[in-house]
Amino acid sequence: MPNEEKLSGVLSEFARTMVTDFPIQRILDRLVERIVEILPITGAGVTLITPSAEPHYIAASDDSALLYEQLQAEVGEGPCLLAYDSGEAVCVADLSEEGRFPAFTPRALDAGLRAVFTFPLRNGSSRLGALDLYREEPGPLEKDAMEAAQTLADVAAAYLLNAQARAELSETSARSHFSSLHDALTGLPNRVLLVELLEFALMRATKSDVLPAVLFADLDQFKSINDTYSHRIGDELLIAVAKRLGNLLRSSDVLGRLSGDEFVMVCEDLDDPSQVDVIAQRISSALGSPFELSCGLVDMTASVGIAVADHGESAEEILHRADMAMYQAKSKGRGRHQIIDVHEQAESERRTTLKFDLHTAVRNQELHVDYQPIVKTSDRRIIGFEALLRWTHPIYGPISPSVLIPLAEEAGLIGAVGAWVLAQACIDRRRWSAVDAAAPLGVSVNVSPHQLMEPDFVDSVKATLGCSTSGIDPALLTLEVTESVMIHDSARALLVLDDLKQLGVNLSLDDFGTGYSSLNYLDRFPADVLKIDQTFIGRLDQGHPSQAIVASIISLSRTLGMKVVAEGVETLEEHQFLSEIDCDACQGFYFAQPMPSNEIDLLIERPDASGAVLLPVSFTPSHRDQLGSTIKSAFCASLDTLIRPIES
Repeated sequence: MPNEEKLSGVLSEFARTMVTDFPIQRILDRLVERIVEILPITGAGVTLITPSAEPHYIAASDDSALLYEQLQAEVGEGPCLLAYDSGEAVCVADLSEEGRFPAFTPRALDAGLRAVFTFPLRNGSSRLGALDLYREEPGPLEKDAMEAAQTLADVAAAYLLNAQARAELSETSARSHFSSLHDALTGLPNRVLLVELLEFALMRATKSDVLPAVLFADLDQFKSINDTYSHRIGDELLIAVAKRLGNLLRSSDVLGRLSGDEFVMVCEDLDDPSQVDVIAQRISSALGSPFELSCGLVDMTASVGIAVADHGESAEEILHRADMAMYQAKSKGRGRHQIIDVHEQAESERRTTLKFDLHTAVRNQELHVDYQPIVKTSDRRIIGFEALLRWTHPIYGPISPSVLIPLAEEAGLIGAVGAWVLAQACIDRRRWSAVDAAAPLGVSVNVSPHQLMEPDFVDSVKATLGCSTSGIDPALLTLEVTESVMIHDSARALLVLDDLKQLGVNLSLDDFGTGYSSLNYLDRFPADVLKIDQTFIGRLDQGHPSQAIVASIISLSRTLGMKVVAEGVETLEEHQFLSEIDCDACQGFYFAQPMPSNEIDLLIERPDASGAVLLPVSFTPSHRDQLGSTIKSAFCASLDTLIRPIES
């Protein structure tokens, strides 16, 4: 019979485990040690059992007890397993007379076991395992000892459940922590962990003076794989890519997946920075072989950006440089690698800044419109003006339209910017009406293909023409559109153009001859004016072929009932040839450079006797200065007129 004080002590000891983080194995080891101290046995063991799995967490008070526990697990039978299966205690007072365990009994007897008493570790109707008490002499346990043993088994089960819950919570926390730092698809470090590992690499580099390098790989045209085969195939490919790249790693390298199809390799311990170029070539070679996926063989390449760390550079900064280098590589074709080009990076950063600043450019009055005269070829009489968007950035100065327009399209601002240009051009044209020449002057406004295809573009034009401040006769407005609008959705483009014609505005086909669809759509394009691109005009001095092309375009336009404007006229010879072949109008630096609206005001105020507005033979900068002096003189004369009555 166990000493009640000792039993109470054991129970108290196990109660204290409820508020500790003792692991399960430690609890079991302590349990069997204490049971041997208070019960008339020679050894004790515990085995925790999970259904359909091998027994685990085996504890024993000594080597003999451990042998008996392991023997039952090995042969798959014995008092322990029977107590677990039945939920009832199993008593074997004399093992030599026991016939229920033919595989276990003889081997246990040979090992010195004579009696065994097993008690299930119960959790309601389910069990966790069993507590085994061993004796080296046959004979039963007294009733009190049996009851004490079952009590110890039940109490131990409760505390083991608590320990298991803590262990599972810890495992869940560990899994959560792992998943927060690793990519769920490939198991590679994610951005958070990669940045942390790169920071450590940079810290180590300060001591060794061997700076790490970052290779930023982005799969080429990966989106087409998802679109063609499905995202499941895309995931297969990403896993396969991760495996191939992982095979390239040295012991000091780290591979991570940032997002989508972006992989980053951090390389330390480089003997020479040039080694990184070799690693990039290995990446290209590794991805060069087709990938065998469930859909079949798939070819894939990657663009790789390379950045070697600088002293004092942060992980995010070097990642950003590698990312920029990757985009530089991708812009030059597939399957390339590129070390960061600082000049190209500076230009990219400049474009990013400009794109951001463009949002406030209108509000800050950084945008303005210049006007270039369009003249009648025969007598240089001005027949209209082309409105040209200009942006003077407070830091970068004047921004080229070839940069500005694509930026506005990328930023999603082309509709707003284009609407502002149209409104400003109409406002200026409305002001000129007060001093209009005998022949009304038109104003032309360029329309981006993106702007034209916006759902509310026609309504926007209609609203501008009907506004009290910008409203003008629609016949005075010409919208210039390039033939590229016909490439992606010609049916919708033609509908929009027809709607614009219904408003009464004129349409001009700009940059004719530089696209791919000129002759295919020319007969359907409802244009009033065709503008010959300056690339043709600039080659007129090269002989018959260019001259023949320009003459043919003019002849074709006549047949289709269109007026013709030659763009980019810069020499007397070009003007003379265009006059000889009866080109309707010209535009270019030979006549005048784009000028602000106040200079247009002055031109309009000085018509000839017939009321026509003429340009000098060459409207050079000296003419512009002369106009400026005239404006200044006119201002001073007006001021003098105001001051004299006051002085008198």
